[in-house]
Amino acid sequence: MNLHNPLSPLIKKYNDIMPKGAGVLFLIQIVATLAFSVLYSTLVLYATSSLNLSDAVATDITASFIAFHYALPLFAGYVGGRLLSYRMLFSIGLIAQFIGCIALSSQSIHTFYWALAIFLGGSSFNLTCINCMLTQLFKPDDKRREAAFLWNYSGMNIGYFIGFSVSGYFQLTHNYSMLFLLSSISGSIALLIVLVKWRLLCDIQTTYSQMPTKEKYHAGLKGLGLVLILFLALRWFLKHAQMSNTLIIGAGIFMVCVITALALRQPLKENKHKMWAYLILAFASCTFWTLYQLAPMGITLFIARNVNLHYAGVLIAPQWTQNINTVVIILGGPLLSVAFAKLRERGFHLTIPLQFSLALILTGIAVCLLPVGIYFANPQGYTHFNWILASFIVQSIGELFIAPIGYAMIGQLAPMNLQGIMMGMWLMTNGVAATFSGYFSSLALGNSQSLDPLVTNAGFSHTFGYLGIAAIAAGLLLFICIPLILRLTHEKKLLGDVQVISSLGV
Repeated sequence: MNLHNPLSPLIKKYNDIMPKGAGVLFLIQIVATLAFSVLYSTLVLYATSSLNLSDAVATDITASFIAFHYALPLFAGYVGGRLLSYRMLFSIGLIAQFIGCIALSSQSIHTFYWALAIFLGGSSFNLTCINCMLTQLFKPDDKRREAAFLWNYSGMNIGYFIGFSVSGYFQLTHNYSMLFLLSSISGSIALLIVLVKWRLLCDIQTTYSQMPTKEKYHAGLKGLGLVLILFLALRWFLKHAQMSNTLIIGAGIFMVCVITALALRQPLKENKHKMWAYLILAFASCTFWTLYQLAPMGITLFIARNVNLHYAGVLIAPQWTQNINTVVIILGGPLLSVAFAKLRERGFHLTIPLQFSLALILTGIAVCLLPVGIYFANPQGYTHFNWILASFIVQSIGELFIAPIGYAMIGQLAPMNLQGIMMGMWLMTNGVAATFSGYFSSLALGNSQSLDPLVTNAGFSHTFGYLGIAAIAAGLLLFICIPLILRLTHEKKLLGDVQVISSLGV
């Protein structure tokens, strides 16, 4: 008997839209993100309130943590696909996150740096691996990649939403031990999914996948050795956070030189042009993320100390404000994907540089709203929560134009043999941005030991205002440069080909 499955049309439509494996990675993205979101939103508060570290030290450690989280994917981009498969390195990262969370639950300064180093190594592997596992499912000019990354970015923010919500609840009760123990569970669930879908997540046309079995064994040992050395190095770097932040900026400058040298050596003129465009957009990305990464540092402390957190009869935990961002991303990611598809059907294409320009302008406006809110603060100096709400919504809309689009862009601009390195370099711009955010957060906090908003508001207002104006100016400059960037990316040619195909009815 031929029974009709009512879900068959839906499943067939999904398989026609996305390649096999994209759905699994979407689910893994949700679960694997949760533990990092807890550390991201809670670290500066945990370090100051539980470990009794000063604002300056806590900000430096948080800046280093976030900077290394985004800088180390460059390391993962080298190891993954060369010495270890992406799925194996991803699994090692999940195990490291589990161990780190268990160690952090002890709430001891003696285990703090080791726990943070192990967790950090694991979370940084995950960024590169999951993005590379997803991007390898698509051909270079496959525009479905953009939709897949928008959906995955939305999935990542579902994990953030859960993590921020749980973090805020336990932060209000100062029960950090239970918070970190619960966070360890998410890594275990993600690892279980990876193991069940192991074959589906295999490397596709990577250096590692094409090695003979004996060479894979030796490469794997080398890769594991490098991972162990990394954990040991991170322990030292986090202990010397201020020096580490300087080194990360130096590493970012070095990588710009590396990408420049690789671009000059490209035999194909088209690849060379695309790599120049990549560098221009990387600078724009760094500007955006410098403002964005203020959230877990300077803005978190501003919200905790200078904002009236009683809103609609509810006491709001500082971490919960991050959920304004996640809600916009969760809802906006799929909606933007559909909107892009509809616009393309009508012959209108939002090019990559235009989206980046919009992102910079929007995040500049978002940060500029904070000094306005400070200006209208109550007599005690506390800013109304509505200004935080408006700022996060505007910045989140800007994020949708740059974050998932930036990940998807790598497959379009990077030569196949450089995708891992260039994905790592792209994520590293976030790390460099985090060090700048740490510096500007310290500048906003100033040298005053006072927690009185009437004393500290001036420093926050001055710093946020200048950063917002600078981002808007950068966005306008990038908008002027759009024709140049389109010539370098050959996006005009690609769009022209799409329009010709559409006119033929194909």
